Amino acid sequence: MFRTCRKEKDRVVFQMGTADPDRALAVARLVEKDVAAIDVNMGCPKEYSTKGGMGAALLSNPDKIEAILRKLVSGVSVPVTCKIRILPTLEETVALAQRIEKVGVAAIAVHGRFKDERPRHPVHCDYIQAVAQAVSIPVIANGGSLDLVKTYEDIEEFRRATGAASVMLARAAMWNASVFSSQGLLPVERVMEEYLKYAIRYDNHAFNTKYCLCQMLRDKVESPLGKQVQAAQTNAEISEALGLQEFYRQTEEKLQTRREAVQSSSPPSSPVVDGDVVTMAVKFERREYPPQITPKMVLLEWSRKQRMEQPLYETVQRSQDRAFQSTVTVDEKKYRSSLWEKSKKFAEQAAAIVCLRFLGVPEGRIGEKDSDLVCKRKRESKTNGRTEEDRRKKLHVADVLQELETSEQRGMKAGSEKISRSSETSAD
Repeated sequence: MFRTCRKEKDRVVFQMGTADPDRALAVARLVEKDVAAIDVNMGCPKEYSTKGGMGAALLSNPDKIEAILRKLVSGVSVPVTCKIRILPTLEETVALAQRIEKVGVAAIAVHGRFKDERPRHPVHCDYIQAVAQAVSIPVIANGGSLDLVKTYEDIEEFRRATGAASVMLARAAMWNASVFSSQGLLPVERVMEEYLKYAIRYDNHAFNTKYCLCQMLRDKVESPLGKQVQAAQTNAEISEALGLQEFYRQTEEKLQTRREAVQSSSPPSSPVVDGDVVTMAVKFERREYPPQITPKMVLLEWSRKQRMEQPLYETVQRSQDRAFQSTVTVDEKKYRSSLWEKSKKFAEQAAAIVCLRFLGVPEGRIGEKDSDLVCKRKRESKTNGRTEEDRRKKLHVADVLQELETSEQRGMKAGSEKISRSSETSAD
């Protein structure tokens, strides 16, 4: 999932891996109004990328490179760039860069390693320099994190050594983002703390937050702090590891207040009849419902009470971004959300919400008037609580009876052994 915010609209570049011009354009159009530029990664050597014909696999197919970039350049309103690795010879590398330039890209990033080389191999600054001299568009030098760039001053040294217009950093920035500060590197612990505050403010996914923090820890990842971060499963637990529990609590309260304000101020979507289908712009937000309740469950319970056939769901997937949309049929009428969801389950829940709202049936949201299903679940919960208490009492009584029985058996056995020993003594 790609998430962004208004603050970074003019500074973030959306990079994609692709092997299909049409799908590349479809994806670019989904995000072009929210980013500064679109970039195509044609240098990733990882198998998950190359097996699909993406990344560095494109380097051996310049026709496809040209087709993808031409489609993007002519199809979106923001600048298009790409990143490549160097080819087996300097001449081939320059020729590819010149061909890319003619398509109309705004800039080209050159990772100064061959397709089969890894970070442990030295970066080839001469190749990057040759490309920079051969094209008129800006060239971005990449690949110097391990050997060449460790401080802010090193960035300019790398740029001069390659003759590039600018420098792209990945690992060096991930290890310590203050490498971009002209005031010098900050202690990594302080950078981790500042990063985590951003992650909390913008509700970043906990697994991504944890991954980035572990990258910053590097060889300290097995330290007590590292182990605590690795064991964390939520942003709350990560905050506890770094001593930011109070910051997390206060920020979560603000975020929740903002969510509630947005929900209360947003007018409900009006139903629209699209052919034989009732549609509404509805998204399914799991946090708006109790753990044991979903709109699908509410709709199913309502249908049973009305003596109707159970709801029937039909779901389709959109090819360009693999999003889902579901249509539910209830009492021979169809309902669908006009918004696409990230999963089949969420799409079905959204369709159920549309149906319930159109029919005026409470859907089970937190704070909403209780539906029949919510009331039923509450009764079952109380009943289950009493049943569990009764079960524990029965088990306790059974344990006591068993203990008494065992004690009695032990007493009988002891008495029997005493009689036996007395008989043996008499016999002697």
